[in-house]
Amino acid sequence: MTNSFESSSSSTSKPVDSVSPGWLKLTVVAAASVLAGGLAATWWYRNAIAQLRQAEERPTNSSFGTPGDDLSDEA
Repeated sequence: MTNSFESSSSSTSKPVDSVSPGWLKLTVVAAASVLAGGLAATWWYRNAIAQLRQAEERPTNSSFGTPGDDLSDEA
């Protein structure tokens, strides 16, 4: 006999997987990609800043690109 909450044609439902294996793999690959990209960007920016700091410490050459004693242009 069926009660008022069940019908005679109702069937048991199958459990539904909340996450399929394909989506899980995609999520893991995406997370690894984001992590690797973040680490690469951090490494690149740290190297760029280190080079800029080294450039500040080096003395500048005020006569860069100008000839030393070439007086042939002066007449």
